[in-house]
Amino acid sequence: MSDSDVPSQVPAECPGCAEETPHEVLKPGGHATVQCTACGHTHKVEVPEQTTVDVDVIVSQDGESYAATLSGDPEQVVETGEEFIVETEEAIQQVRVTSIELSGDRRVEESDLDHAATVWTRVVDNVAVNITVHPKDGRRDETRSLKVYVPGDYEFVVGETVSFGDDEIEIEGVQVRDEAADTYRHEKFDHDGDMVYAKDVKRVYARDTKTAAWSAW
Repeated sequence: MSDSDVPSQVPAECPGCAEETPHEVLKPGGHATVQCTACGHTHKVEVPEQTTVDVDVIVSQDGESYAATLSGDPEQVVETGEEFIVETEEAIQQVRVTSIELSGDRRVEESDLDHAATVWTRVVDNVAVNITVHPKDGRRDETRSLKVYVPGDYEFVVGETVSFGDDEIEIEGVQVRDEAADTYRHEKFDHDGDMVYAKDVKRVYARDTKTAAWSAW
């Protein structure tokens, strides 16, 4: 067992206190040297080795996917909607669990790491958001699509006017992603003041504040 596998503190029976107390690990090993944090008594105890498992993680971002790894206690539970940090050679990113796959291609909402075969995720610290824009005059049979890139905690607020480059739009509605639905009251919001974070957005509906109509884009 390497030093990195040994916890900094362990619970142990203290001869000085005559009860179980937190102990600081002074010297790791098969029989570690520990010191009681209550009375300062130093003695040796056997510290069990910590077991970890590695689970494959698929990270999706704007239509592309790559592999990463999640390491943890076999009994640690991961569930849909949970967020955590993944680290690869390219970047350190915050991701959200969208699906969990067990052996046999069976999908579940949650699982301990010991039984999870693959955890499917998407990046949420910086996200691409699709916006459906209709003309200023309100016609909905002539729309165009706009994709913007914003931080995951960017707030889309119904009724607010925002600018992205040369585009100025008024937010009229926001549809929430399936895995974030439990966090919000509804799947779609269309009342002034309603807010959805960019990382939770499935699609934004907006009105162009500059252009009344268009014929081609």
